[in-house]
Amino acid sequence: MKVLHFLDENIEKLLCVIFLAMMSILIVVQVFFRYVLNNSLSWSEELARYFFVWMIYIGISYGVKMDKHICVDAVYNFAPQGLKKYWAIVGYVLFLLFTIALVYYGIVVVQNQISTGQLSPAMGIPMQFVYAAPPLGMFLSAIRLIQKIIIAAKTPADEWV
Repeated sequence: MKVLHFLDENIEKLLCVIFLAMMSILIVVQVFFRYVLNNSLSWSEELARYFFVWMIYIGISYGVKMDKHICVDAVYNFAPQGLKKYWAIVGYVLFLLFTIALVYYGIVVVQNQISTGQLSPAMGIPMQFVYAAPPLGMFLSAIRLIQKIIIAAKTPADEWV
């Protein structure tokens, strides 16, 4: 249970830190090679870009977990106190439907990449690994949204902040 609790609290943060660190290291190494050794690496920018893509989609889930998306701020700022909870639930449900659609179509795209066998230009890695970021990030976001909907449903309307 401690492992599950740790993952629930930290998985997105941990993955984003790892992706950001790897991306930063690759860019620094590329700059060193290019300007100090006068020899550029052909693959480092591509891999850094893929780490960035993964970090963005995992970061969406982290934004959901931390209630940092604009729809949540708009609900808190403009809704009357008694309706905030219900507007938040509507927003969560709409966002959940959007994430479910992106997971579905993202899986279709990944399956298409698997069937075509496309490889990345510089590194030659299968592109399905890159294209898997949106469906996985949206799946994690959907889990976080379901958690938010359950919490909102259990919280009395007058205690909703």
